[in-house]
Amino acid sequence: MDQIQHKYVDVRGVKLHVAEIGTGPTVVLFIHGFPEIWYSWRHQMIAVANAGYRAIAPDLRGYGLSEHHPQPEKASFMDFVEDTFAILDSFQIGKAFLIGKDFGSWAVYLLSLLHPTRVSGIVSLGLPFFLPSYQELPEGFYSFRWKEPGRAEADFGRFDVKTIWKNIYILFSGSEIPIAEKDKEIMDLVDPSSLPPPWLTEEDLAIYTSSYENSGFDSPMLIPYKQPGEKPAISNPKIEVPVLLVMGGKDYYLKVPGIEKCLTSGEVKEYVPDLEIKFLADGTHFIQEQFPDQVNELIISFTNKLGK
Repeated sequence: MDQIQHKYVDVRGVKLHVAEIGTGPTVVLFIHGFPEIWYSWRHQMIAVANAGYRAIAPDLRGYGLSEHHPQPEKASFMDFVEDTFAILDSFQIGKAFLIGKDFGSWAVYLLSLLHPTRVSGIVSLGLPFFLPSYQELPEGFYSFRWKEPGRAEADFGRFDVKTIWKNIYILFSGSEIPIAEKDKEIMDLVDPSSLPPPWLTEEDLAIYTSSYENSGFDSPMLIPYKQPGEKPAISNPKIEVPVLLVMGGKDYYLKVPGIEKCLTSGEVKEYVPDLEIKFLADGTHFIQEQFPDQVNELIISFTNKLGK
């Protein structure tokens, strides 16, 4: 990891931490999800740099070493989209491949809708361009619980940062949607004796813990869990750039109502006509850390095919 360089850039009134490696003329920009930071892309960044690309991965605002939202009450998911666009401008990057994971995929999808000429192609891990039927899920669904004022704070307040982060990672690594019973909280879903998945090392856990000790959980969870903020007005929500969607066969997100059907029926291609879907049968929600070599190969094959 020593070859990865770190810097700060001023973007839209916020100082963002950015990790970077590689000197190739073509840029691959990685956008993380929750509970992640730039570090979740470590394997992919090194691989694409070795393949001749320049890899860039920020900590999104509110995460890791980046500054928090200066006005939390005005925070919006569009901040992530506009920050990503501003990073391209800040680094004087005319066009880039965008790689997203979890809600980071929504940020790159939206950026491609708003600024298609700046996007060479998209790789999404675990998230198709499709709105699922969350309303069909029970009130104990983790996202519903975390939207309730004070509920996550009370739940998390019983544990230290390392335990909270580890529990979320364990839950999201499973094949079942995290849903708590009415008299239980989300943290109660994890047995205290449970260990993180085998691909996550003690060093990895220490790095993530240190990051969330710095940022806390309130700021990272502000968007999208606490408040959705403004939504962009897009008249034709069709992704025109090539997209590679990589899904894990054991990702709990496949069980969210509407997701598996949209993939198997081909409905998703109505919105993403130039779509290629790859399944890794044993893959979970953290597929890029679980199976880095396979994911790296898929990303590099996709970007090489479209040309450096």
